[in-house]
Amino acid sequence: MTCRLTTDPEEAAAVIRAGGLVALPTETVYGLGADATNSTAVARIFAAKQRPAFDPLIVHLASFEQWPTVATDLPPRARRLAERFWPGPLTLILPRQPRISELVTSGLPTVAVRVPRHPLMHAVLEQAGCPIAAPSANCFGRLSPTRAEHVRDQLGDVIDLILDGGSCDVGVESTIVRPDAEAATILRVGGLPVEDVAAVAGPVRLATADIPTAPEAPGMLPQHYAPRTPIELVTTAPAPPTGARWGLLTLAPTARDGYAATEALSETGDLVRAAARFFAALHRLDALGLDRIIAVEFPETGLGRAINDRLRRAAATP
Repeated sequence: MTCRLTTDPEEAAAVIRAGGLVALPTETVYGLGADATNSTAVARIFAAKQRPAFDPLIVHLASFEQWPTVATDLPPRARRLAERFWPGPLTLILPRQPRISELVTSGLPTVAVRVPRHPLMHAVLEQAGCPIAAPSANCFGRLSPTRAEHVRDQLGDVIDLILDGGSCDVGVESTIVRPDAEAATILRVGGLPVEDVAAVAGPVRLATADIPTAPEAPGMLPQHYAPRTPIELVTTAPAPPTGARWGLLTLAPTARDGYAATEALSETGDLVRAAARFFAALHRLDALGLDRIIAVEFPETGLGRAINDRLRRAAATP
């Protein structure tokens, strides 16, 4: 049976308090939320998504001031980042408080923490009265959801409720930062540009190695974010073979004959607008039964870096 949709954050909070699973809107993507202190509820997240237990979850808080409820320390570099970018699309890796379920952290001594800025998610966090663990509300490894219907199509039969908050305005997952003493290590590029992190945190380094097992944070596996349709990342769009049904994904509109469908993410080449439209465009192309999706590389700057990261991991998925 397909789960219910609601626009009432109190209804969603009640389900969370009762140990249920709720798809929740955030500014990045929809998350599949459960009480982060309830191991039984957290286990349901992994089962619903078919997510491996070694891939940790992000814990969401209502405010900056709540960080001591989930972490034992907030180092100076982390504090500067949190004070500047929370609420927002930034996740920090911090030492874990014991009250957080070890299922959330996949047994690691650290916990991924974020304060989202979406008003409905904030209301749920306030009314639920607990930290909420929430990975993206999709089947593991597949396209992230940026609208309620994306969640319903993938998980509607296995979760309790969807809180419909419309489209996500950032459109890609949060940037995950480990605030080391000597630099800020970015474990996952995302909705907060690397340049913005560096402006506040000082020296920044990117975790470049793909980690096949035991990742330190979500989104680090080499194969991820994939549509059902095979996808290829290219620098220049090729001409489709005769009779092939190919789709094309680009930043700005481009004249290219022979494609069965095209998605241009911004009329003006605006990377912020492109990121907000990115997953929704892939969902539309994926629904068409195409033979292949061709994605043209985005500029490797700002949010273009996060879009390219998702496309590379999607293209690596068999």
